[in-house]
Amino acid sequence: MSHPPIDAPELSVIARSPFHVYFEGPAQTVTASNKVGQFDILAGHADFFSMLTPGEVVIETPSEPITFTISNGIITVRDNEVMLFVNM
Repeated sequence: MSHPPIDAPELSVIARSPFHVYFEGPAQTVTASNKVGQFDILAGHADFFSMLTPGEVVIETPSEPITFTISNGIITVRDNEVMLFVNM
């Protein structure tokens, strides 16, 4: 995956399960999968809601990618705010 430019607009991301916070902070992209396939969320993405399928989630942060595996979940996107609720 290519990295966005350093000055690219950022997303505000919260990725959590009932008992664990995987990530909370700024990010350039979020990659996950649903029944249609793999997708990316970047700054400026349209409002979005989806059920997530089992697989890997990758959050590209300013310092390093955060990667974790999920069994299920949901994702919402609105005004550059991304919320993932996983492994419920």
